[in-house]
Parts: sequence; structure tokens; C-alpha cells
Amino acid sequence: MATVIYPSPIFGPIHSRRLGVSLGINLLPADGKFCTFDCIYCECGYNADHRPHAALPTREQVYEALEKQLMDMKENGPKPDVLTFAGNGEPTAHPHFPEIIADTIVLRDKYFPEAKVSVLSNATLITKESVRKALMLVDNNILKLDTVNSAYIEELDRPTGSYNVQTIIENLKKFDGHVIIQTIFLKGLSPTGKDVNNTTDDYVLPWMEVVKEINPEKVMIYTIDRETPDQLLEKAPHEELDRIVDLLKKEGLEASASY
Repeated sequence: MATVIYPSPIFGPIHSRRLGVSLGINLLPADGKFCTFDCIYCECGYNADHRPHAALPTREQVYEALEKQLMDMKENGPKPDVLTFAGNGEPTAHPHFPEIIADTIVLRDKYFPEAKVSVLSNATLITKESVRKALMLVDNNILKLDTVNSAYIEELDRPTGSYNVQTIIENLKKFDGHVIIQTIFLKGLSPTGKDVNNTTDDYVLPWMEVVKEINPEKVMIYTIDRETPDQLLEKAPHEELDRIVDLLKKEGLEASASY
């Protein structure tokens, strides 16, 4: 099974399907994965198979590595469209996440003021005020909401701690629209043999009603792009993603699909 474990604290730049030329910032160790979800579709594999042994990068290490990379890109290219917090797990789990966001904005403004700062998060820690305030400062606050069905979340996203989807929804509303909702749509079977097709109206329509309440800047939907730890998963067809985008647009929401 192929998995992707990213360097730390900086990786790339890479070309993102959704964001363009993206310089990655990985706040997790380079030798493994740490996440508050254990998604069956995660390109980094299952948590248990990639336990990290190295320490988290410090705030100072992130700052120094990021500045060095930005200086190089300023001199040699390419010009980044976005500085993206992603990598081997959940970036907001870093104890100095708010301070690192502030540092990144300072460096962005110094070297590439036109670039956006993005965070890809599963939203599990937005109940923390410090995390929420930090996310309000970034340009692209991209938070996951794969479904509003609690049983499906346990089957697909597999939270590693306590997780209440209604609590997450209420906290998503606290961003007052400064949030991008990110949702994966797929088909196939889970490791327990359950059907995980969430492209049907049984899943899509209740999810869409909640998204309307959150009133995000945009909705980004996507499907599997790389090999997954669960070998029985399947991509959602283009036509079905397009159908969901059309439904969202009819409700007045900006939406896009990545295939």
C-alpha cells in the first residue's frame, strides 16, 4: 500500500488541484502521522501504521525553514500562489499553531504579499477559541465536513477522540462565513464491509442544508486522487460531483469540484 509521508516543516512547492502553486507547511513530524481523525481514505495511511518517533517541529524551526524557502523562491522561483498548512495529520493540533500562523503571515507579507495563507483542517479542534481565532486570520480557512451523519463519520473519518458533529457544526457557524467547507465524496466499501457511497440524496441533501446554515465563502468537493489505505474505496464519477455542485449553486452557494 503506497502512502505519502511529507517532509517537515516545509515541503514542496507542489501543484494543488484546488489552490495552485502551493508551498506546504507540515507542523507534524517528518517520520510519521498524527491526526485526530483516522480516515479510511487518507493518503498518509492509517495512524497505527505510521506512528511518529520524532518531535514536533518547534515554532522557531518552522519560522527559520519557511523564511529560508521563501527567500529561495523569491530569488529563483516559482512564485507561490498559496502557503498551505497540511502534511502528516491535523495542523491545528500543534501547541503553538496560533503563534505559527502569526509568524507565517509576517513572512508572507515580507516576501510574497500577494500569496494566500491556507489551512487544511478536519475541524476537530475548532472548539478551542485560540484555534478559531488563528483560523480567522488566514485567507483560506478550509475545514472538513464530510457528512452530517454521525454513524457515517465513525465509519469514514473515524475520530480518535470524542467527536460530536452537531458541536462542530455550531462552531463552524461561529466563523460568520469566513470558512471554506471541504467535503469528500466517494463510493465503495469500508474495512468493515459497509457501503460508504455518500453521493446519494440521503447524504447530500441533509449535508447541504447544514452547509447553507454555515454560509461559507465556498464549498470545495472532491474525490479520491491517490491510493488509499482502504483498498475497497472508489472514486465518485465526475457526473455525480457535478450534480452536487449544481445543487449547491442553485442554493446560492459558490462551489467547485476537483476530480
